[in-house]
Amino acid sequence: MTDRLRIAVLGASGYTGADLVRLAITHPRMEIAALAANAKAGQTMAAIWPHFAPYPALPALVKADEIDFSGIDAVFGCLPHAASAELLSGLPGQRIIDLSADFRLKDAGTYADWYGVAHPAPELLAGAVYGLTEFARRSLPAARIVACPGCYPTAVLLALLPLVASHAISAERITVNALSGVSGAGRGLKEANLFPEVAEAVHPYGIGRHRHMPEMEQELSLRAGRDVTISFTPHLVPMNRGELVTIVVETAHGVDYLREVLADAYIAEPFVHLLPIGVAPATRMVRGSNHVVINVFADRVPGRAIVIAAIDNLVKGSSGQAVQNFNLMFGLPETMGLEQAPLFP
Repeated sequence: MTDRLRIAVLGASGYTGADLVRLAITHPRMEIAALAANAKAGQTMAAIWPHFAPYPALPALVKADEIDFSGIDAVFGCLPHAASAELLSGLPGQRIIDLSADFRLKDAGTYADWYGVAHPAPELLAGAVYGLTEFARRSLPAARIVACPGCYPTAVLLALLPLVASHAISAERITVNALSGVSGAGRGLKEANLFPEVAEAVHPYGIGRHRHMPEMEQELSLRAGRDVTISFTPHLVPMNRGELVTIVVETAHGVDYLREVLADAYIAEPFVHLLPIGVAPATRMVRGSNHVVINVFADRVPGRAIVIAAIDNLVKGSSGQAVQNFNLMFGLPETMGLEQAPLFP
């Protein structure tokens, strides 16, 4: 097949990079031309990821500066913040799908405040498209840089944006409690992520100041037409992948109306699904897939409702959404390479 698009994956030794490779292997229009992981350069993917043993033709890992980008159509950045923008900003013109936080925030000062470093390429921020696919679809075909949202913002924003934009809920008091599998914390060696630390336990982190908060507030504010500040508390739970957000909102409308707003917003979406009345979203419904499940419930307190959404943090919350964006950037069917059903049990 001669019409394949050649891709490079930077940071292929991490969880998001490996899941990107997993999806790219069976994508009909992707050719994996280069895989980079500076600390693992010289090794094969199978050597560090045993599930790639059946794919010996995958390129060996190299350092990013060893890649010849002249023949690359698209670059997926699966690197940590700051390192991603520093490297990607030097590319000569390839289209970029970045999975780090580096191009999500439009204000370099906000980035510096939340990430503790000056932005490596502030001149690129204005032109980057925030790649929450369902709300960025029109901008993606012409985009050179697409910033894939964080996993928490993906779930939260898909649950809330239609409700905020239609003024179905108050933008003043939004409380989000979120649960994520341990893969959301990355593959680096951290004491807090060791098995004895996370097994049989749940713990909150980033309390009151998690780095995903400003991008959620940025996008909610754009839809609300005013500044929105949320309360957000993430928790790490003892599972490998998956994410569930429970959001308490205030509304002058009933739950049926909120469901109508979400149903209208997502009626034609291939990956976002409003569940039947009374069915609670669960991570087992979406594991290993690019699907999202959402539902709304009445709170016992009058004037409040509970919105719940579940995603796979490594697929729709990261690599799957990156492939979805890639498809639209290159004029391909949006679902290409993402048709796999959730894995259950």
